[in-house]
Amino acid sequence: MDIILLERVEKLGNIGDVVKVKDGFARNFLLPNKKALRSNEANRKVFEKNREKIVADNAVKRTEAEVEAKTIDGITLTLIRQSSNTGQLYGSVAVRDLIDGLEAEGHKVPKSAIVLNKPIKAIGLYEVKVSLHPEVAVTIKVNIARSPEEAKMQADGVNVMEAMFEKDEAGFVEDYDPNAEPGATAEVSNTSDEATAEA
Repeated sequence: MDIILLERVEKLGNIGDVVKVKDGFARNFLLPNKKALRSNEANRKVFEKNREKIVADNAVKRTEAEVEAKTIDGITLTLIRQSSNTGQLYGSVAVRDLIDGLEAEGHKVPKSAIVLNKPIKAIGLYEVKVSLHPEVAVTIKVNIARSPEEAKMQADGVNVMEAMFEKDEAGFVEDYDPNAEPGATAEVSNTSDEATAEA
């Protein structure tokens, strides 16, 4: 289907471009969201008649988005979540969680602005794109941790999972007897050796 774009659409074109797209994409996304018109003689005339107004409206929206972008660009959202010992989250962090986090920081962002290709399922630092306008996009950092202390460590550049496993290795080391039964501790095997020596 040929369409006339009413705003810039990433990987498609700019305002006024006539582009060919799949019918489903046009019917389900572009046309209902008023991002495009079907390309026919009547719509072309309507578009040309209103081109200046469309371009002016777009410029106003872009300016508003640029102002908002300056307040959001580069901020770090810290989300505290429960996870397993391997860092896998119990439940994932989705767009809704990010919007709630931004609102808590005083930023009103529409759901469609958050570009999250797949939900976040593990603790760590992530970069998420926020597209406030087709021509204005910023990046926010999302710090997902199990505690505020862990979040601070991650923000300082420490890989929390690696640090946790290093601690385990440097901790208690069990006395190992190569002749012991599988699962038996060193103490149990020593007492059984003494019992056989006495007998």
